[in-house]
Amino acid sequence: MRVPKIYTETLLSENVELTLNEKEAQHIVKVLRMKAGENLRLFDGSGSFYPATIVQTNKKSVVIQTTHAEAGLSESKLHTHLGQVMSRGDRMDYVIQKSTELGINEITPLTSERCELKLNAERAEKRIKHWQQVAISAAEQCGRACIPVIHPVANINDWVQQNKDKGLSLVLHHRDTQKLSDIQTTPTHVNLLIGPEGGLSQTEIEFATQSSYISSTFGPRVMRTETAPVACLSILQWLWGDFQI
Repeated sequence: MRVPKIYTETLLSENVELTLNEKEAQHIVKVLRMKAGENLRLFDGSGSFYPATIVQTNKKSVVIQTTHAEAGLSESKLHTHLGQVMSRGDRMDYVIQKSTELGINEITPLTSERCELKLNAERAEKRIKHWQQVAISAAEQCGRACIPVIHPVANINDWVQQNKDKGLSLVLHHRDTQKLSDIQTTPTHVNLLIGPEGGLSQTEIEFATQSSYISSTFGPRVMRTETAPVACLSILQWLWGDFQI
């Protein structure tokens, strides 16, 4: 029988009895329909799993007993940070879900010249919380013991400047000719800049390249804004991460 992997905000440790909060309890009892005596694997995002047994359940809390810690083995040696210009609808949800499955470590939602999603401070905060939950659910599904960080919304040029000296930085667009395989380095940290539906403006591309970002492409076809990071992260993990083919 499959043992569910469940994220908890409670700080975990070995061989202790802990009470999970109401939200987590409702998920375990009402959604998963688990009962006392059943087993699960908990993680708090710190990189380890904690096999545990349910001791007691009620409507507002679940008491569990942990055993030993097990190191998570699903994290890539390649640290990746995605700067993704925001888009409308559920495209950002898709990007965050699939990027989490592909081993992303950090995601920063960006505003840009052609960004169609306008958020005030209150709406931006709500979206960040929602996107963080999307990342948590994806991590539970794919067996990661670490949760990608969803950073606050940032301006594209600010993000470019803040990350230009942190490893290898890439800006992707279809108007270039350089392939990722042409890059003669073996990075341990990659920053990836992806534009919105309408693409990055020429000014934004030039600003990135003047800030030491390497301009690159996948080929002649124009990818959707939610497709590009999935394709690129897959290639990055194959080139320098933990994908095996």
